[in-house]
Amino acid sequence: MAFAWKTMLVMVPWILINVVLLGAVIYAIILAIRALRKYLRGGDTRPETVAARKSLGEAVKAHRTRCGMTQELVAERLGVSRQAVSKWESGASDPSTSNLLALAKLFNVSAEELLREVE
Repeated sequence: MAFAWKTMLVMVPWILINVVLLGAVIYAIILAIRALRKYLRGGDTRPETVAARKSLGEAVKAHRTRCGMTQELVAERLGVSRQAVSKWESGASDPSTSNLLALAKLFNVSAEELLREVE
């Protein structure tokens, strides 16, 4: 009878360790499933996030149209060609830093605000 108790006393810690490890694995799996479901469900549903996701060209075009300007007028005010403004808006090229600052001033916004809208 003493042998059976000794064997059980030795086995109990191993059983407890295995139960704790199994519980930890199950908990980790549950956390992974929750995170995956949140990721898949999430998306960009906040309007400020969706509005902020645009290219620099789209932001320039949006401000230009908001101000009621044509590409030709913007080009004339900045001292560049109309084709350059068209390339900026289409995303074929980006304005230089000095042109970006001039665009922001022309549209009456800060350069930071103009860049904040860019993805």
